[in-house]
Amino acid sequence: MSANFEERSGIVSCTTPWGCWYQTMEEVFIEVHVPPGTQARDIHCKLGSRDIRLTVQGKDVIKGKLFDSTISDEGTWTLEDRKLIRIILTKSNRNAGNCWTSLLEEEYSADPLVQDQMQKKLTLERFQSENPGFDFSRAELSGNYSKGGPDFSFMEK
Repeated sequence: MSANFEERSGIVSCTTPWGCWYQTMEEVFIEVHVPPGTQARDIHCKLGSRDIRLTVQGKDVIKGKLFDSTISDEGTWTLEDRKLIRIILTKSNRNAGNCWTSLLEEEYSADPLVQDQMQKKLTLERFQSENPGFDFSRAELSGNYSKGGPDFSFMEK
């Protein structure tokens, strides 16, 4: 469901010196531009539940404590066209209220406008998962959408 929602609605990414990162309710995606011709043997990537380290050709590109916890066994990285590394992290807390404001605790923060757009997107993704017969990919939100939007769980039977 998430992949189809992303295809229809687009992504909200945070630009960094090495590329960008973006998120869904379930995953965090990291795209790192590397010199053309980079080979897999030039890359060392360690994905822990709370930390990440990416080294390319002996130089640290990303290193630090992640904003929130991930499921380390489900993290993957790929080298695409020998010029782009794509890392996918699976969030431990997979709800719309868990919008990462930065990739690492101390670095790569999204600016306030991007954070706002990310939170709106996660809230719409939550609405889509709760109401699969509707298409929220082009919906507009106003009002309370922080922390995943309003909580209607008290109305459930």
